[in-house]
Amino acid sequence: MSVSSRSVSSGKWSPPPDVSDIVKRIHAMLHPRNIVLVGATDKPGNYAERIWNNLIKYQYEGGLYPVNAKRETIWGVPCYKDFSSLPEKPDHVLVLVPARFAVQVIRDAAAAGARSATIVTSGFSELQDAESQKLAVELQQAIRETGLAVTGPNCLGNLSAGEKLFTNIDDRIVTMEAGSVAIAGQSGAIVMAIRQALEDRGVGVGYMVTTGNEAGLETPDLMTYFAADPSIRVIVVYLEGVRNTKVFREACKAARAAGKPVIALKLGASEGGRAAAMAHTGALAGSIETFDAISTREGVIRVRGLDELIETTECFVHSEPPKGGRLAAVTLSGGKRGLLIDAFYSAGLNFAPLGQSASEKLAKMLGPGSIVGNPLDAGFAAVVDPSVYMQSIKIMIDDPDTDIVIIDSELPKAPHELRERSLRAVNEMAGHANKPVIYISAMSIGFTEFTKGLRKSLPNIAVLQGMDRAVGAIKSLIEYTSLRKEVPDIVSSSSASARALLERALKSAKGAALDEVASKKLLRAYGIPVSREEVTRSAAGAVKIAKKIGFPVVAKAVSADILHKSDIGGVVLNLNSAAEVRQAFSDITARVTKLRNKPKLEGILIAQQVKADLELVVGASLDAEMGPVVLFGTGGVDIELIKDVALSGAPLDAAEARQLIGRTKAGVKIKGYRGKPALHEASAVRALVGLSNLMADAGNRIASIDVNPFLINAKTGVAVDALIVLNNAAARSAAGH
Repeated sequence: MSVSSRSVSSGKWSPPPDVSDIVKRIHAMLHPRNIVLVGATDKPGNYAERIWNNLIKYQYEGGLYPVNAKRETIWGVPCYKDFSSLPEKPDHVLVLVPARFAVQVIRDAAAAGARSATIVTSGFSELQDAESQKLAVELQQAIRETGLAVTGPNCLGNLSAGEKLFTNIDDRIVTMEAGSVAIAGQSGAIVMAIRQALEDRGVGVGYMVTTGNEAGLETPDLMTYFAADPSIRVIVVYLEGVRNTKVFREACKAARAAGKPVIALKLGASEGGRAAAMAHTGALAGSIETFDAISTREGVIRVRGLDELIETTECFVHSEPPKGGRLAAVTLSGGKRGLLIDAFYSAGLNFAPLGQSASEKLAKMLGPGSIVGNPLDAGFAAVVDPSVYMQSIKIMIDDPDTDIVIIDSELPKAPHELRERSLRAVNEMAGHANKPVIYISAMSIGFTEFTKGLRKSLPNIAVLQGMDRAVGAIKSLIEYTSLRKEVPDIVSSSSASARALLERALKSAKGAALDEVASKKLLRAYGIPVSREEVTRSAAGAVKIAKKIGFPVVAKAVSADILHKSDIGGVVLNLNSAAEVRQAFSDITARVTKLRNKPKLEGILIAQQVKADLELVVGASLDAEMGPVVLFGTGGVDIELIKDVALSGAPLDAAEARQLIGRTKAGVKIKGYRGKPALHEASAVRALVGLSNLMADAGNRIASIDVNPFLINAKTGVAVDALIVLNNAAARSAAGH
């Protein structure tokens, strides 16, 4: 189906009765019967006047009522003293009074029958003084108690194009069309800039909501609404933080189920994301990496900047989901052909061989001696016969062995009959094709007014600018299409006995972490393979344990106060005799005794030395924003240097664990690399599932789990070292301390 043949509603959609309450409340806000401006003033340049002028300019069709107790008229219309003097019940209220009066306005508005409000006023939680913080708490309480749908405070207003509603201060021209993109985010300036850039590219924006401090509605609430509205095709969000992980993930799932990508610009790593840095996993799982791990599998496409956001949005708005990732391209330049190959190859994408039929048609058309490749350089042949270019594009589009057709060209800045005719012909072909047709310019080209008008007349093709950004957008399109439409809810599969042991371990914990013995006992209960080992307080006991396990063995210090034993000489490997075990016991004890922080030595652990073909790290971390995440990769002492790791949200099932493993170089080795035998992947899968169950059961009481190394060979895999770092405040609270 062509892009142009899709039905886009006029913005008059009404939610069905079975949708959530949040969707109904937001619908009331974006489709109000009237708008009341409380704090109306005609002081030149103030926000109230600018918003009023926009509502008049774009001919909002509902009632418009300014309220100011000190004025009888304003802007040439009657001005009302309060809600009770209005000619009808208020519906949507714009709060423009000083912060100290805003809370009462919200309560009075609800009492008068209003359903929603936008608080433009600032002076709440964005300020650090006690009075502002107190007002913020009171405002949140008023919003909860009244049930109003509220955006703000400290925001710049909203756009609902189908209603010709623009309660925003932006003075730039807005095309009031019910476009297929919806935008929401905390920063009014950034959200407004995104809307303007998309409009300049001919992409219609149906909704734009600035959420400000989010005392009421948060960005994920808007995502849920946009997922339900049939007029919206692409959801764009700017996120400064995720306050409620569950609500955010539910919103992502709603968008995913509706087939609507969420394109997110997310602020970077936060200190909270590094809270678990005592373990390797905490250091490696930064905030932005954790956000990606959890949100990507639920249909979120995170972009790195505003330019990338615009190209990605353009790509999704004008492209049908491709059947696969088989790329084909047509260019008129050998140099551009090389740029295309390099750019897509660097992104992990390649141009597949053309189908036999397409190859034969191109060879016949181009003539003897011509090179038929993909990308196709039709430049030389087109000099002799200009029609070759258009015929080449048609053959590529018609080829059943291609999924996406890329054309190396940009839009003209001024009228050009030949290029315009070619563009309209390709747009017509794309309208009948069952695949995306995408124009790429190697560099960003400024759009003139002519270009903007021409672009809007070509709805069936995407027009991307800048090679690298274009490649990233196309890769996102392919990856999003390959995702499952719905992500099933995965719950912990742990046993009752494992959960009981977890509660006892957390309740009895004294320090910042569990020692190795306690950590491994908990891991074993959650199905994670652990090496044979015992702890002892005497050299004679160490020898006895070593003989029972069988040489060679390893000796390690046991102390919850020592997080990384190898750093202080607390690990001795390759002990092959009783004498070596006695010496290791003595050496480790002496080294720990000399440490300045005087750690408590619980004993010496004598453990089976496992023959390993590969050292892995498996771990988990609790992110301050996104919750628990599981990590897998290449382990050992150089883990932070190598950084061959991948992350996934928790809990996960065995299938997702295998996918996680497959995203690393370690995963390639496990499958059998360069003729070497495959390693015991099942043990790594068990470890990942067990860790994810453990994190899910612990809630927020475990900050991180570090299993490094997890040794694996062809027959087995075992955890030979483990560290569980506690989120002590949460653990003590749950235990009743």
